[in-house]
Order: sequence, then C-alpha cells, then structure tokens
Amino acid sequence: MLLSPYPTTGERIRITLLWLWCGLVILFLLVPILIPVPLSFNSGAFFIFPLEGISTRWYAVVLGTQRWQSAIGNSLIVAFGTTVIATTLGTLTAIALSDEKFPGRRIIMPLLLSPLIVPVVITAVGSYLFYARVGLASTYAGIILAHTALASPFVVVTVGASLTGFDRNLMRAAAISGARPVTAFFRVMLPLILPGVLSGAAFAFVTSFDEVVVVQFLASASQRTMPLEMFIGLREKLSPAITAAATLMMALSIVLLVVANLLARRGQKRPGAAG
Repeated sequence: MLLSPYPTTGERIRITLLWLWCGLVILFLLVPILIPVPLSFNSGAFFIFPLEGISTRWYAVVLGTQRWQSAIGNSLIVAFGTTVIATTLGTLTAIALSDEKFPGRRIIMPLLLSPLIVPVVITAVGSYLFYARVGLASTYAGIILAHTALASPFVVVTVGASLTGFDRNLMRAAAISGARPVTAFFRVMLPLILPGVLSGAAFAFVTSFDEVVVVQFLASASQRTMPLEMFIGLREKLSPAITAAATLMMALSIVLLVVANLLARRGQKRPGAAG
C-alpha cells in the first residue's frame, strides 16, 4: 500500500489545532507582559482602556525627575558591578569545572546552581543577616555581592556550554610553544569561548538589573534601584510612570537577551571545537 506524501484531512486538523493551542499559550504568557506598553503612552493619569490619548509624558517623568534618575543610576551601578564580578568568577569556575580531573566537580556544580533553585527571599534574608553583622548591609558592595551570587550560575552554565566543544590540546600546544598559562588563556582559550562569556555577562546584567527582593532587604533609602522604585510606587501611589519604567526595563532586557542568544549561536559555529 502506497503512502500519500500529502497529509490527510485528519492530520491537517491535528496540525491546525496544535498551532492554535501553541498560539493561545504564547498569547496567555505575553499579554500580561505587554499590557504596560500601551498604558505607558497614555496621556491620562489613570490605568484605563481605551487610552485618553497618546503621549510620552510618563517617559519624560521617568527620565527627567531626580527620583527616577537616581534609581536608574543605582540600577546601573549595581548591574555593572555584578556583571564584572559574576562574569569573572563564573568564567574561572566554569573553566575549572570543565576539567574532568577536577575533584568534587559533581558535588560543586549543584551547589553553584543552587541559587537558581532556592527561593530568592531565602537568599535575601540570609544575605541580610550575614551582611548586617559584617557591615555590608545598606552598601553598594553588599548588594553587588548578593546579586553576584544570583547571577554567577548563569555565567557558569553559558561558559560551561562553550567549553564543552573546546579542544584542550590547543592549550597544551600553547604551553609547548612556551606560552605561560595566563598568556595561553587570553590568546587561545578566551577568543574561542568569548561568545559564551559575553552571553553569560548579558544574563548576569539582566538578572541584577531586574532583581527587587534582595534589594528590599539590603538597600538604603538612597540606594533604591529601578525595580524597587517601581515596587514602592505600586504600594504608595499608582502612576503611569511605573508602566513607562517597566517598558524601558523590558526593552533593555529583550535587547540583552537577543544579543546573548546571537552570541551563543555564534559561539556554536566558531572553529576550534573538539572533534
């Protein structure tokens, strides 16, 4: 019996229903995220549909007032500091754990990834209790270190994925040629795993920039970040400026995640992989 190369009516119905179901799921996930976008352009002072008019007045409030400018500045300080430390530590950790001879790697890896599993509020409470005793509460250093603990696992995972295809014979060849380990790292290994490192850095930045729970415990009144300012605004006074801030944060996160995805794909296509 010959099989037809064309789908039957029943198969077409099933495929159509599957695509419809996928579309409904995507719509269900995206609608709550996208609702603030049109509200941020509302000329009125209330969260209502239809919009009273189109205006960018709330973006001017976010970008032009001292309160929001301070929050944006604090977010950038914390996010950049977290990105630098998390990327450095995460990259070095991933390199160490990629070596099959590294002792205890099967035990250490789950411990490093535990911040992704443990509820953030537990990490926030523990960080506050510890940092309060050592004098790091209500400091930028304390917030950055706490965010580093949350962001480092993303760097370890992305850099570790880049290292799965790295040929370590290249490092041995560099050593035989007389290169020191540090020189071999910067001239041989780093260029090949750089897309993974930059991808991890992007994830670390987004993780820190969007975080609010830890900041509630560790930040002082003058260290409010953008997410914390939004949270306080929702609790004290509802304003469409919050939707404008949310839209800006969402746009920045999307751009960074797209860049991270492109870098990850570029890293998979680069030569120098084993096999």
